[in-house]
Amino acid sequence: MINAVGVVGAGTIGTGVAHAFAEAGYPVVLVDTSEEALKTARETIAGNARLLPVVVGRAPTRTAEEILALITPSTELGDLRDVGYVVENVTEKWDVKKDLYRDLDRVCAPECVLAVNTSAIPITRLAGRTSRPDKVIGNHFMNPVPVMPLVEIIRGFHTSEATLEASRRLLADIGKDTILVGDSSGFVTNRVLMLTINEAIFLLHEQVSSPTDIDRLFKKCFGHRMGPMETADLIGLDTVLYSLEVLLDEFKDPKYRPCPLLRRYVDAGLLGRKTGRGFHVYDHD
Repeated sequence: MINAVGVVGAGTIGTGVAHAFAEAGYPVVLVDTSEEALKTARETIAGNARLLPVVVGRAPTRTAEEILALITPSTELGDLRDVGYVVENVTEKWDVKKDLYRDLDRVCAPECVLAVNTSAIPITRLAGRTSRPDKVIGNHFMNPVPVMPLVEIIRGFHTSEATLEASRRLLADIGKDTILVGDSSGFVTNRVLMLTINEAIFLLHEQVSSPTDIDRLFKKCFGHRMGPMETADLIGLDTVLYSLEVLLDEFKDPKYRPCPLLRRYVDAGLLGRKTGRGFHVYDHD
């Protein structure tokens, strides 16, 4: 039985993952290298805990104060020593993740499962950085995590049946359905989604259409809740860029070449909702 969960990375997705587990009653150790990121994560969770029940029309299971009481912020990986399951959510860069998995393997209990929340990096490659490849699995959460009902789970080459079943039970316990997919870079969702977003950015780059009209076409014609430009802003344009770079490196297929306009936006710090401006402008209040 998993008595506590570790969440590494207090960015947009990590914050949502911590919120979802704590709302389900699990004690959470939320680790990030930045005290400011941890402070922002707690403020975001408090705000979302009050707002989401109104937005999605469901009764809250716990108050914001009760959720925050279950979350222990930390800047030390060593504080994960007693958790039974870790969800890692750091940036989509191999050079960052590869060293982290050596450290997680060292500090976490031998029976602890390491779940990779990645958009594109193969699970087997990260599992190879540990002495427990059978206990490494992919958990691809969708944003916003507390609301989205489905998690894409990825079985690496060595992932055991016990790890798979433990993950399914744990995710079901926080109200998430799961779909098991193979360990191919980008898996199912991002192999399709990143190409769609990148092509939409090329349309803007070539002045074929505007962000608003591109999104309207997808919402009105295909019934999408969000268009590709809005989706990119929600994910974070930096994450979109890193994911495309991983896909390009993995498959060596030029169809994954990031649009130059995407790089320009990321260089300019226009990363989407989290910075207040991406392809659209957002009011943080």
